[in-house]
Amino acid sequence: MRSRRGSVQPAARTGLRCAIYTRKSSEEGLEQEFNSLDAQREACEAFIRSQRHEGWTLLSTRYDDGGLSGGHMNRLALQRLLADVASGRVDLVVVYKVDRLTRSLSDFAKIVEVLDGHGASFVSVTQQFNTTTSMGRLTLNMLLSFAQFEREVTGERIRDKIAASKRKGMWMGGSVPLGYEVKDRKLVVHPAEAERVRSIYQAYLVLGTVRLVQQHLAEKGITGKAGRPLARGAVFHLLQNRVYRGEVAHRGNVYPGEHAAIVDAELWEAVQQRLTESRNHRRLGGTASHPSLLAGMVADGTGEPMVPTHANKGGRRYRYYVSNGLITGTRQEHADALRVPAAALERVVTGRITRLLSDGPALLRALRSAGALPTEVAQQRRVLEAAEKLARRWRQQGHALQREILLVLRAEMTVQRHEVTIHLAPQGLLAVLAGKGGSAASVIDKGSDNGNGKDRHLPPITLTEPVALRRAGREMALLVGSTVAADRSDPSLVRLIAKAWALREALVSNTAPSLTAVAMELGISQSYATRLVRLAWLAPDIVEAILGGCQPTNLTASHLMQDTRIPTDWQDQRRALGFV
Repeated sequence: MRSRRGSVQPAARTGLRCAIYTRKSSEEGLEQEFNSLDAQREACEAFIRSQRHEGWTLLSTRYDDGGLSGGHMNRLALQRLLADVASGRVDLVVVYKVDRLTRSLSDFAKIVEVLDGHGASFVSVTQQFNTTTSMGRLTLNMLLSFAQFEREVTGERIRDKIAASKRKGMWMGGSVPLGYEVKDRKLVVHPAEAERVRSIYQAYLVLGTVRLVQQHLAEKGITGKAGRPLARGAVFHLLQNRVYRGEVAHRGNVYPGEHAAIVDAELWEAVQQRLTESRNHRRLGGTASHPSLLAGMVADGTGEPMVPTHANKGGRRYRYYVSNGLITGTRQEHADALRVPAAALERVVTGRITRLLSDGPALLRALRSAGALPTEVAQQRRVLEAAEKLARRWRQQGHALQREILLVLRAEMTVQRHEVTIHLAPQGLLAVLAGKGGSAASVIDKGSDNGNGKDRHLPPITLTEPVALRRAGREMALLVGSTVAADRSDPSLVRLIAKAWALREALVSNTAPSLTAVAMELGISQSYATRLVRLAWLAPDIVEAILGGCQPTNLTASHLMQDTRIPTDWQDQRRALGFV
């Protein structure tokens, strides 16, 4: 059975249950007693009555979407309608026009798939086409294409209108900012609220952080519009909103506004400068209680970012860099994921970089290979002098300055089980050595291009360091070659050697009659004292290496205490403990 309009209906049915779907894009006029949705429904009802002899019956359920675009399917009434079709309650969907159902070709295909899959169809009251023929389907697709085109053109026209209006400084609606009210579609200063806004700006200059400002406002009972408390995000937005300077921002551009400013230029600039400094401070890890030097710079061999994390054991805090997959998934899902002690990795990286800085010929070769070597001999000499000075003073630099330098270098590290690879930007290195790395805001924000804009086209300087990840007791140790010039002083080892020498001194001075008596005097068990006393006769160079932090990485306090076969011969000790 074929309808005069719209789609083809199943021929075997004696009656068709018809559902009317109506839609209006905007909410304007919906409050009227007889609106566009009612007009569409009235036309559809009349058409269904005209088909009563064909067995068409109208369902009482209404499917009306008011104020919703036809460019998507996130419409409550449409979803209810499709659900009723799927459950077999609806045989025929009646619409005033096809574009009331959808304005998207892809969405229309999805709707037709649901209808066909459950033996249902649809009718358009005002558009005559037959979808059983190729010409009918072409006609329908053309109608939908024009509907989609109209929607896109309308969107472009609205966006162009908004852009043109904002260029003229007009306020285009939305949430009314605190400090203003709307009169004749324009922002007008609200004196009481404006004073509140200025007090928030001044409080930020005094307190220095958005968190403290938000707490201050809560304590003082200072609220936003309608008396609602200001959340931290709202305070942050308020401090950056150019509306308060009497300006209108649009797509990265700023235009003079038609409304009056609330915040003067001096207060605005002071707050923006403070916000910028705070962002750079956070970027350098200045707000972290236990900052990680390489945060955001490290990846494992699969390219997975390695993020800083920590664990607390026995009152001590242990930091690690962990493959992100181990945090978001399981070890079985990420067999190649890594968990590396943070301090050890940081020593490897900074040790390798400072070794490059200390090696003049190697530094010049690296810069030459990257195409960044200064051409004048005098400039090369200054680079070498600055590099040697930085390497010599690296350990005296604070954490924030070390991290700032690494950021200017745009350092990137790849950690694998047998090697750590470090990439450095050559022009960033020259910027640091030229003394331009002291300001994070100036150097980092400019990309460290040294003013010539060539840095992004230069290959990075690549450094490698052989390592080995091995388990030492309960911990994973990062073993490195003896060439890493870094202090690996282990406080536990140093304390252990000090205890051993105290025990030796007590025995040698004859202040106690026996080892048991000495153990009681020192407050340790006899078993512990028996194992400890052996360490008092380690080779002098081994003791000196431990005190200076130059021992092998796998040599730990627990290792020394558990090893009951430490030789008495000094040369054998060196071999057994990994010093030769």
